[in-house]
Amino acid sequence: MGFFSALMGNAGVAHPAELNTEYSILLADGEAIEIGFKLMRDVFIFTNKRLILVDKQGLTGKKIDYLSIAYKSISRFGIETAGHLDLDAELKIWVSGESLPSVTRKFNKQVNIYDLQKVLAQHVLG
Repeated sequence: MGFFSALMGNAGVAHPAELNTEYSILLADGEAIEIGFKLMRDVFIFTNKRLILVDKQGLTGKKIDYLSIAYKSISRFGIETAGHLDLDAELKIWVSGESLPSVTRKFNKQVNIYDLQKVLAQHVLG
């Protein structure tokens, strides 16, 4: 992921081995990381059981907020693909009972938004 793209708020694909090394402590027994994305210092991880959002805060990034969303609590989700002049695609996720998206993230063109949508569909609809 390019630095300029990261500054613009776009996420790029993170390697599962790297994510396992750093975030395996968050995983429950039998839980495995399927795909993950980095957004500057922040990370969001799709496991076989839930979505984990890692929000590194402050100048040093030592303060970290972990948000876990069970797939069963996701009521709907949407993707917006990148156009010819757009540099990014967008993902929106709604948690049950909320009228506005609980999660909104932008992705650079390195991310196949359809693959991401497929992971969500398999877990939310399955």
